[in-house]
Parts: sequence; C-alpha cells; structure tokens
Amino acid sequence: MASENVKTGDSAVTTIVNLAEEAKLAREGVVKAPSYALASICKSLVAGGVAGGVSRTAVAPLERLKILLQVQNPHNIKYNGTVQGLKYIWRTEGFRGLFKGNGTNCARIVPNSAVKFFSYEQASKGILHLYKQQTGNEDAQLTPLLRLGAGACAGIIAMSATYPMDMVRGRITVQTEASPYQYRGMFHALSTVLREEGARALYKGWLPSVIGVIPYVGLNFAVYESLKDYLIKSNPFDLVENSELSVTTRLACGAAAGTVGQTVAYPLDVIRRRMQMVGWNHAASVLTGDGRGKVPLEYTGMIDAFRKTVQHEGFGALYKGLVPNSVKVILHLMLMICSIKIVLTFSCLKKKACISYHHFRI
Repeated sequence: MASENVKTGDSAVTTIVNLAEEAKLAREGVVKAPSYALASICKSLVAGGVAGGVSRTAVAPLERLKILLQVQNPHNIKYNGTVQGLKYIWRTEGFRGLFKGNGTNCARIVPNSAVKFFSYEQASKGILHLYKQQTGNEDAQLTPLLRLGAGACAGIIAMSATYPMDMVRGRITVQTEASPYQYRGMFHALSTVLREEGARALYKGWLPSVIGVIPYVGLNFAVYESLKDYLIKSNPFDLVENSELSVTTRLACGAAAGTVGQTVAYPLDVIRRRMQMVGWNHAASVLTGDGRGKVPLEYTGMIDAFRKTVQHEGFGALYKGLVPNSVKVILHLMLMICSIKIVLTFSCLKKKACISYHHFRI
C-alpha cells in the first residue's frame, strides 16, 4: 500500500526523508551542502534495498500464502489456514513454490525508495507554499503533521510509479503448476498483460491502494505517538536513554502502529488483490477452482468488489489471510532490525542513517 513511507518529526523520520530535507536546505542556502550527501543517499538506498530484500525473502512464504488466501476460489478451497497452507504449498510445489513472486517483490524496493526521495522534496515544497499562503507567515516551516502529509504524498507517487510491478507480482504469486498458462517472469508478465488486456489493466486495484492510505496514516500516526509518549513518561524496563527511545524500541513502536493501521485497512488490500485478477485470460487454477467449482467473480469496480465479496462470502472474507500477514509483520520487523544494523555497519553509515521499519514495510 501507498502508506509505507509515513513519518513525523524526530519520531519516525527515515534516512531518505532526512536527506531530502538536508538537500533542500542546502539548495536554499540555509546550510552548506555536505560533501557526503549524494553518497549517503546512495548508501541509504543500497542499505535499505539489501535489508528489505533479505527480510522480504525470509517472509516470502507467508506473503505468498496471504495472497493465495485472499483470492482463492471459495468453492474449491485448497488453502485453509497458515500451517495447512504452507504444508500444501510445500507438498504440491516444493521449496521453490514458497518463494514464487518474491523476485518481483524485491525488485520494487530500490526504484520505489528512489521515487519517494525525489517526490518527498517536491511534495514538501508544495505543501509548505500553501501553508505559508494560508497563514500569511513567510517564515513558516513544515509541522510534523504537514511532513506526514508530504510523506504520504510521496508514498502514493512511488506506489503509483511502481504499481504495475506489484500488479503482475500478485498474478505471478498465485500461479501454480496446474495453471494453464505460466508467466515466465516479471517482464514477460508485464508484456503479456499489456498486450492482452491493455495499459489500464496494469493499474487494476490502484484505487483501493490509494484510499488505504487514509486509515493507515491516521492510525499509524496516532498509535505511534501515543506509544512513544507513554514509554518516555513511564519508562518501563528502562527503555529510555537520555530522554529518547532507542532505535530498536522506536522500530517496535512503529511495528505496533503499523500493525494496527494495516489491520484496519486490510479489507482494502483484499479488494485490491481481487481486482488485480479480473480479466486474466487463462487464469491460475487457484482462481478458477480447477474447473470443478464456480467461476471466480468479476468486478466492475471497487464498490462492486466489496459488495460481491460480502454478499457471496460474508464479512469475514475481507480479512482472509490476516493471520499469516500479522505473523509476517512481526518476523519482518525482527529481520529488518538485524539486517539494517549489519548492512549499515559494513557500509560505514552514521548512526543517524538508521532506516525505520516504516520505510520498507511490506
């Protein structure tokens, strides 16, 4: 979802956002441009890309199972729960089947982050200009909430720029050995969808992805700030160091906030995945039910997808795959903490270059 790069003040500002602010001030002559700025940006992208790739690969089986649960034909259930689903994939497709679609998922990390960096600066400029006009104060600066808005805008732009990769990733992920037609990889899938369904098909499910930003951003901000303030004031388990939370604690708070926001916005993710499957010629057997069940539903839009999903499968269908997704979030956080520390240590980045959990959220 587009909400994967939302930050506020000192609490959840990622490396790239910090560097964007630093670069903007340097061009405005407020501060002297540091000689290491470009190198830091590149190192941050590489460090985040490597760390994100490692953590995404480690939780790829849970990610694939989540998507299979979201879109499988309800009249021919093959995946019924986390443990049974993983065992079924292992038995029918082997070890490689657990990681289907992960290559495309990892390929999105660096371009997505690069677009966020450059679009954040432009979004912050535009928001600051409007804020100055509204307040009549030419010396006004971005508030935490305005920076949050700029981060959300940057996230939406980055998500839109790389959305075709996510769309075909969803289809590659649900392919099985029994599927009548196989995408051979990301580029083959992109060209096939473009040729058979047109350019608009590459953005199926885009609208619920964008709308999902609203509940995620609001809850993420509120929960994170509330947790941070509570921990600083009460200092349980001696988590506060010099009136500040450690990087690990801040990442844990970010994970908790992200989990709450993601759970509330989860139905939009289910609808997004289902819309991505509409119009797929020679669709995967998971969708068609191997011809033994009823054909998968066709949707004319987001509202129609919500209506038909609840009407035919009940309200609970909007939360299919939530359990493996929640487990994935916890494991992803733990792996991100470890891999980021290792990558940053070897790349000799400064302490302030720590990348928060939100920046490379799955």
